[in-house]
Amino acid sequence: MDVPTIESALAGQPHARAVRDGVEYTLLGTAHVSRASVDAVRTAIETGSYDAIAVELCESRYRAMHDPEAWRNLDLWRVIRDGKAGMVAANLALSAYQRRLAEQFGIEPGAELKAATDLATQRGLPLWLIDREISITLKRAYHSVRLRDRLGIVGGLITSLFERSEVSEDDIEKLKQGDMLQSAFSEFAAQSEGLYRSLIGERDAFMAARLREGRFHEEPGKHPAKRVLAVVGAGHVAGIERELVAQTATPDAILAPLNVAPAGSRWPKWLGLGVLIVIAAAIGYAFSRGDGHGTQALQDWIVFTAAGCALGALAGGGHPLSVLVAAISGPLKPFRPFAPSGAFSAGVEMWLRHPRVADFETLRDDVLHWTGWWKNRVSRTLLVFMLTNIGMMIGEWTAGIRILHRIL
Repeated sequence: MDVPTIESALAGQPHARAVRDGVEYTLLGTAHVSRASVDAVRTAIETGSYDAIAVELCESRYRAMHDPEAWRNLDLWRVIRDGKAGMVAANLALSAYQRRLAEQFGIEPGAELKAATDLATQRGLPLWLIDREISITLKRAYHSVRLRDRLGIVGGLITSLFERSEVSEDDIEKLKQGDMLQSAFSEFAAQSEGLYRSLIGERDAFMAARLREGRFHEEPGKHPAKRVLAVVGAGHVAGIERELVAQTATPDAILAPLNVAPAGSRWPKWLGLGVLIVIAAAIGYAFSRGDGHGTQALQDWIVFTAAGCALGALAGGGHPLSVLVAAISGPLKPFRPFAPSGAFSAGVEMWLRHPRVADFETLRDDVLHWTGWWKNRVSRTLLVFMLTNIGMMIGEWTAGIRILHRIL
């Protein structure tokens, strides 16, 4: 029987070696849905003489991996108040995508990363989390594409909730060649240079800089790491190797600009305010003309915004009182232009159907199936928030078009 060696572990996996600043980095490329990758990671750590183990994880993904019940600590009202409902919903959709892969392949996506972290802890080796925070990556990716592509990404996430077919052979090959984020957005990344840069190129540079930075953060009394094993998605091996060799700036100088979440654009808010001003002016002009035009214009505004918000809250599975509050909040938007209607309906939904501990405990399982989004009180509140806002947007523009049509 052959004894596993480090060379046998690397033989069947994409890998590369690079030396920088006196440190030898072994980059082990893995597939996030492959048992062979898990075995390769175990063999590499057990047979290789490494001073530290680096993994393609950020702090939040590491915590989620080792504490899958962390959702129970979610402050749902703060998420809604701070406008992070969409980001949380996107994370839930990605989590559901990963769990469905787990069902099909019989192995949890990222199992090789968990094996690496567990073995590093068992052997007392320093563990370096070298990936950028997923929230920053998603925000930078979202802001790197045009509005049309943003809508496509959001639509893709929504469609994935209803998609129950198995992953195709082509998709499996993509999973074996890249990482989870890359595979989830592969269709868009292939068509968008900005999205590809945010998901792949920037992270290659970030992880290479983090590897270089790692040697400066060893515990006192320990020898600096001279041999490091980095477990990363197969699609990152070539890029990280290239960056390790080519980078000339200090790690801090490279990391600082890549680790900044883009500020939210103000133009959508000002555009929304501009639309409100135009509609208000149009209603005022309609009243000045007499003949009931002003009353009809005002009725258009009330009916369409109230109906849009109410239908959105209803589509989200909101309580009747939540639907009523949504209907009332819609026409009153001119009096609170920067406060979304969804915050009011979702707030009432939380008050009437306060999420239970059980809802947080089963959240990850419930969102695996699209019906579970309406069953679980946490995800349903997020739906009420988002769909109320979408309904308000549709109602506002519909009312505006009808009002302008009346006066022109």
